[in-house]
Amino acid sequence: MVILSTTIVDILNIISCQNSKVYKLKKTIIFMSHIEIKKTNSNSYASFVKKVSFMGKLLVIKKAMGLEMPTTNKEKFLLDNLERISEEEFNFRKKYLLEITPLISHDPILPEQIELKSIILNNLIEAKKCEDKVDLEFAKEFIFNSNNIEGSKIPPEIVREIIDRGDTKYADRNEVKEVKNSVLAYNYLKKSFKFNIISTKKLYHILTKDLEMQKGVLYPKGFKKIPNIVGNSPTTAPEHVELALKELMEWYKKNKKKTHPLILALEFHKRYEEIHPFQDGNGRTGRLIMNKILISSGYQPIIVYKENKLSYFNALAKASEGRTKNYYQFMLEQTKKTYDFLEDTARKY
Repeated sequence: MVILSTTIVDILNIISCQNSKVYKLKKTIIFMSHIEIKKTNSNSYASFVKKVSFMGKLLVIKKAMGLEMPTTNKEKFLLDNLERISEEEFNFRKKYLLEITPLISHDPILPEQIELKSIILNNLIEAKKCEDKVDLEFAKEFIFNSNNIEGSKIPPEIVREIIDRGDTKYADRNEVKEVKNSVLAYNYLKKSFKFNIISTKKLYHILTKDLEMQKGVLYPKGFKKIPNIVGNSPTTAPEHVELALKELMEWYKKNKKKTHPLILALEFHKRYEEIHPFQDGNGRTGRLIMNKILISSGYQPIIVYKENKLSYFNALAKASEGRTKNYYQFMLEQTKKTYDFLEDTARKY
């Protein structure tokens, strides 16, 4: 007999008001761990069971819980045994990490710290049933930092107010609109985004709809029409953007089951920024899509922090010249910083 226990991930339990319309994302049900009951002649015994699929391989973690009791509780057992269960999953995934560590980090300990923390985070969030709350706090930090990197001046407390209350009296209405669009784009990313041209254009459209790129000038529709340069590096010519993006999407689909998720997400982001498919908004759309890959692979999403934006731009520039290890190293440092924040957030609940 198996008693399934599900975690209900309220991807963003946010109500954002725009033009008097209320936007609220539907809930998604994810099956993670469960309690398995085995009956003997006179007793029923409970076991905690978690199935982990990673890189095409399956791990089944099974722990005896003793006699089934009215107080038998999967979440309490997971929380009480958080380190032990997380360590077992980490040891299963570690061999795949060791294969790529020399390619992505100057510090061999950093990728292991991230991998273990990612597992602990997932288990902690499941045990505390706080996925909606943690995701909400992530969204506030991510939107503030991602927009700020691209020149937004809106303070973090105003971003939080907009997300919590749906609006604000902040004077710069274009920046308020940018935050509201970012909430809708994040919702779309997690609910509906597919790895194709249509979804990429849709994500950009949601992010930039009715938004001024500069005073009195709205963001243009669709892919870029004139060339753009990032730093001193040229990007894909406008006439080649659609083909380059299609090839990148095919690369992702071909490699998503055989390339380590950390490399998959970070390499996709690097290649996307080299294409730079839109006239503006490439960093914001690119970081969103990178997080879609991480989430789809069982990792928590990450933030590139505004105070590190110069290092971020520099790392991307060097990566476009073929020096990718420093780029990976930088992005892993941002991942560690994000996961520390998310763990601190989860432990509050």
